[in-house]
Amino acid sequence: MSRSPNSGPSQRMLRVGEQVRHALSSVLQRGEVRDDLVENTVISVSEVRMSPDLKIATAFVAPLGAKDDAAVVAALNRHARFIRGRMSPALSQMKYMPEFRFRLDTSYDNFQKINELLHSPEVARDLGHDDGTEDEDGR
Repeated sequence: MSRSPNSGPSQRMLRVGEQVRHALSSVLQRGEVRDDLVENTVISVSEVRMSPDLKIATAFVAPLGAKDDAAVVAALNRHARFIRGRMSPALSQMKYMPEFRFRLDTSYDNFQKINELLHSPEVARDLGHDDGTEDEDGR
């Protein structure tokens, strides 16, 4: 059964990604990574995307309250092998333990930009009309 390249992730990829996200959140919450930058930062794991063969897990993280988000992501990438080892008991049902890659989650910034656009005067003016078909007399 072949998949088209533009179709979304399979149910299996989504399910495993959510299991990995939960296990990763637990490892980070327990403070098992001995790095001052990681230990002193609250890190939100918003999503984990699995490769089709389930061997690569890309974790999208948002360091909350950190001065340098990129430094926190770099620290997580430096400790990716250690994190992989700490997660193996929680993911023992997997045939292969995935390789971890950490990326900065920018979705919150995108949401903020969209929110600002929707509340801008130009858009509010355009949204003031119900169907946009009013004539010159306002009918």
